[in-house]
Amino acid sequence: MSDSAQQDEDQSAEQGEEHSPEQKRARRWAAARGAERTLWRPGFHFTVGERLERLTDVAAQVYDLDQPVDMYGDGIVETVEKRVAGLLGKEAAAFFPSGTMAQQVALRCWAGRTGNTTVAMHPLSHPELYERHAFSTVSDLRIIHPTHEPRLPSAAEIRDLEEPFGALLLELPLVGAGFVLPTWEELSEVAEAARERDAVVHFDGARLWECTKHFGRPLDEIAGLADSVYVSFYKSLDGIGGAALAGPKTLIEEAKAWRHRYGGQILQQFPTALSVLIGLDRELPRLPEYVAHARVVAAALREGFAAAGVPWVRVHPEEPHTHQFQLWLPYEADALTDAGMLQAEETKTSLFPLRWSRGGPGLAYTEVTVAGPGLEWTAEDVRTAVADFVARLPG
Repeated sequence: MSDSAQQDEDQSAEQGEEHSPEQKRARRWAAARGAERTLWRPGFHFTVGERLERLTDVAAQVYDLDQPVDMYGDGIVETVEKRVAGLLGKEAAAFFPSGTMAQQVALRCWAGRTGNTTVAMHPLSHPELYERHAFSTVSDLRIIHPTHEPRLPSAAEIRDLEEPFGALLLELPLVGAGFVLPTWEELSEVAEAARERDAVVHFDGARLWECTKHFGRPLDEIAGLADSVYVSFYKSLDGIGGAALAGPKTLIEEAKAWRHRYGGQILQQFPTALSVLIGLDRELPRLPEYVAHARVVAAALREGFAAAGVPWVRVHPEEPHTHQFQLWLPYEADALTDAGMLQAEETKTSLFPLRWSRGGPGLAYTEVTVAGPGLEWTAEDVRTAVADFVARLPG
């Protein structure tokens, strides 16, 4: 934000004028961009030019740029597909422009093979919360919920479902419940229970990349519990976008046909594919380190808010399962958002995302992510930033 724009905004505030939502969003974005210390800096905090510069700086280190550009999924896109299939221990993989499309295609293909269009999934799963009921509206799939508890379903709940289902979708981690994961034993038992019901197992693995530390197992062993796996390239790997579906070769061949029908046969995707290869080389190996440090940050947050006299605070899960977790505080969402924005503007430190959600009367939560920039924070740094944040809260 320019100095003149800031002066106009300050003057409006003194005169009691209410800002439009667009003005508020622009101010938050400017505050987040201007912060010099963060736990995580997502791609949407950058300008187009900055994003392109980051891409071209290292592109030649991950791919031969003298190769022809891709055409309808060949070249560099095929390189990404083979790399992902190898990492997940699957026969083949297909590149998709979005996870929404990838999962619709996957479950549609499985429904044709099992003869059952019913999919069992948690009501907090991403397709249920954020995809406008695409499974049922676009792909003629029927959804049932094995549990409403804020966790993945248990083996007993899968066995006790009152009607048959063709596929079980498991989101790993379950983001809507706080980025939670089952134990390895629980996950193995759930997959076994689904197969006892003659159903296939599909992992919504948008963030599967960061699950290895919690399970204590490599990616291919985790993915081996499922018949098919979807992974995202921009959530954990900092790619521009894109997703992949991995599984048996015959399933992937069919999925590519449906990808074309759904409009996912894009002419050229080399910028996105390049960003994926960079993420696989640069971010993937660091994710276990991010998870470990997220646990340090989570403990320091609890200590910092307690020392600052905040009457109640909750980090969920108490020990994060991944490098992301929820933080709950007894304040209104707007007050927390404003405090974070002021902290970023005045100190160039942004401890939390400048977006809080209402969790109830006088209660709000946000999602905390610890990535590369967060590794520079000590526990004392976190506690100090918490004290400064709390000083900006009302009351």
